[in-house]
Amino acid sequence: MLTETTDYDALYRDFRWDVPERFNIATVACDRYADGSGRLALIYVDEDRGTRKLSFDEIASFSRRFANVLKADGLKRGDRVAVFLSQSVELPVAHLAAFRSGMVSVPLFMLFGEDALEFRLNNSGARAVVTDLGGWEKLKKIRGRLPALEAIYVIADTTPVGTTSFWAAIETASDDFTTVDTSCDDPAIIIYTSGTTGNPKGALHAHRVLLGHLPNVEMVHGFFPRPGDVYWTPADWAWIGGLFDALFPAWYHGVPVVGYRAKKFEPEAAMQLMADHGVRNVFLPPTALKLMRQANVSHPGVKLRSILTGGESLGAELLDWVRKTFGIDAHEIYGQTECNLVVGNNAALFPIKPGSMGKPTPGFDVRVVNEQGEELPRGERGIIGVRQPNPCTMLRYWQNEDGTAKKYAGEFLLTGDLGIQDDDGYFWYVAREDDVITSAGYRIGPSEIEHTLLKHPAVALSAVVGIPDPIRTEAVKAWIVLRPGYEPSDALARELQDFVKSQLAAHEYPRHVAFAESLPMTATGKVLRRELRARG
Repeated sequence: MLTETTDYDALYRDFRWDVPERFNIATVACDRYADGSGRLALIYVDEDRGTRKLSFDEIASFSRRFANVLKADGLKRGDRVAVFLSQSVELPVAHLAAFRSGMVSVPLFMLFGEDALEFRLNNSGARAVVTDLGGWEKLKKIRGRLPALEAIYVIADTTPVGTTSFWAAIETASDDFTTVDTSCDDPAIIIYTSGTTGNPKGALHAHRVLLGHLPNVEMVHGFFPRPGDVYWTPADWAWIGGLFDALFPAWYHGVPVVGYRAKKFEPEAAMQLMADHGVRNVFLPPTALKLMRQANVSHPGVKLRSILTGGESLGAELLDWVRKTFGIDAHEIYGQTECNLVVGNNAALFPIKPGSMGKPTPGFDVRVVNEQGEELPRGERGIIGVRQPNPCTMLRYWQNEDGTAKKYAGEFLLTGDLGIQDDDGYFWYVAREDDVITSAGYRIGPSEIEHTLLKHPAVALSAVVGIPDPIRTEAVKAWIVLRPGYEPSDALARELQDFVKSQLAAHEYPRHVAFAESLPMTATGKVLRRELRARG
């Protein structure tokens, strides 16, 4: 979408969106490269470091076959298909099959526990889910509470009773499938994002969302793609960052992607992976970079061309370490699930200001506004707003009209982040307007954790906040008021941590637990989280 230049002002001024009326992600991010040439699409590395290479031809064939499986099992256009997998061969196959069928995919994080899964599957009304044996172990415990779910496809040598073997079904299915004719505005994917009140919201995106991500990806990655580019991110492919900052934009441009299923991020293993597979472009969340700096990693075989990072400010020290270690600048971006990649950096276009999120991405009109959507003067703190319309913005929150309405004011989508735009046009993050916690690159809503804690028999009241953490930016801390008959103890704190970890997800459990006689509240009974944050 972008033409290489060193003139940011001209690039931004002259950009125009070109969004075809008829558009399908499967066609542009896979099928157009599946021409029989064997063009490389995916380098998949398993937990034992075994490597499997797949072409666009193979990915397209697998997804056409799985589309026929879904059709044979009674699923139809508009139905939701949940994809409950980590980075794997099967994950993009399942998404592409849903896209080409006119269905709506629903990515789910593999670390989700029972409560998190049950809400998302019921809220989306998913009729099918693709998972592995680890996912099935969680699903089977809530199977009876998922009335809409009809088909469960499991990746395993031995298929559990009541499920279908994913690969066996594909092997017997026809390769002949005509992709449904979809509009650029037809629904394609629901990605859930945590809020601070109530349940998580499902951002429903159209097929055009892929096009909406391209200007930033191209700008931040040094006018991506270039010959020899290979893309990798440790970010899970269950979130908008893994899917639309990395996987699908790379495939839109025919660039191979490395997929690596690791149990946790290990700096030395990451360096070896990048060296082994000639990775040139990466999306590395700030926490990953901090862990790499902490481990003082280096590898002569790592030859990166570009680094995208985002979710929190790197700061001058970490930016300098990246420059010394990799010989290039880390380019920060800013966005959110509802409207992503609206601000970014490129040192060839304008100087990087440490701590700044960068300048608006071509195609996006980003301003600092008040709650009414009125633009504020430069240098004044307000809400970061994105003028509408643009291809990257969600269609709406799934089954949440009130939440959708509150997301907009006047011509602007309100991000909920407070920021400042300086006189040079750079944006600076100040704080969340609400209480979302940013930890290790994840945006965590306290409400879901609080609701889960209240299910424990020892808990009378709970409040969750983020506190400063040198590696994760923020760590989750839970303040607990106990029921009569229970006494504070380290053992009970660990029990509560394990309880949240098993019910929600490992990244959401409170790393710190404090017991209190009472919680600070307003006259109307709302917890004053700012007072708890001040306590540390």
